[in-house]
Amino acid sequence: MDSAIEILGITGPIYLAIALGYIATRCGLFSSADMPVFGKFAVQIALPALLFNALSQRSVGEIFNLQYLGAYAVGSLAVIGLGLWWARKVQGHSLSYSSMMAMGMACPNSGFVGYPIMLLTLGPVAGVALALNMVVENLVLLPLLMAVADSDADKAVQWRHVMVQTFKSLLKNPMIWGIVGGFAWSLSGLHMPAPLGRTINLFAAASGALSLFVIGGSLVGLKVDGLQVTVTQIALGKLFLHPLAMAAMLLWVFPVADPALRSAALISGALPMLGIYTILNQRHGHAAVSAAALLVTTVGSFFSLSALLLALRHYPI
Repeated sequence: MDSAIEILGITGPIYLAIALGYIATRCGLFSSADMPVFGKFAVQIALPALLFNALSQRSVGEIFNLQYLGAYAVGSLAVIGLGLWWARKVQGHSLSYSSMMAMGMACPNSGFVGYPIMLLTLGPVAGVALALNMVVENLVLLPLLMAVADSDADKAVQWRHVMVQTFKSLLKNPMIWGIVGGFAWSLSGLHMPAPLGRTINLFAAASGALSLFVIGGSLVGLKVDGLQVTVTQIALGKLFLHPLAMAAMLLWVFPVADPALRSAALISGALPMLGIYTILNQRHGHAAVSAAALLVTTVGSFFSLSALLLALRHYPI
């Protein structure tokens, strides 16, 4: 009983912050149009500051964990493969629709939901796990899925176009520059000047609550009507299949030595899908089903994540 209350003390504030964002937007205190502005601040300023802060204060050897990268990448790719096979071969969906389903199953919300939860449960290692997750998601998972979605058209042209656009997006992504800057500062061995360090800390500290508030506000107006079958499949894939794949990688393929990073990989697999899931699938006409899946999975993750954290408390992997 005490353990369950402790876990609710971790997940409760996270999902209460999401609920507050939903209620404030639903009641008109903020509009749905405000959420992209708040989200832009989180993605372009607060989260890059957090990533830089987490990486610049550790040695590169401590940060660059190949076992963790392998477990996270291969486990997620396995879920993508299964998701694509199920949607394309078993259910006969188009490649873009199959990509949408696989993305929902395998691409977690590492920054907006994962980091606050891992920070409360695992401490400072949360920033390292977030940076490693971002590397895999931005360099491997999302480019692959967007290329699959676009291959419904002219394959050769679309693959080249997606690769070029992905590279351009990476160069413009402040979170990637936060990671690169953090690694560079760590390698330099320089001491962080106190005024600069405090300024970065101020912006990094703003990321958690603001990110969760944005998720809640973004859920306003989303509906599930008529989409229950697909939404259920995506939610089950994300909340159960993905963490199971992570557990398999950690137990039998990539033995990550640090117990905190092992827990981080497992928690990452159990997170709801990334916050821009609907936006990424909108251009192929799948906004309604992806928005419904985001709503259901985010709500359901409160229960599945709480159960996972309780299990890890008694049976650490």
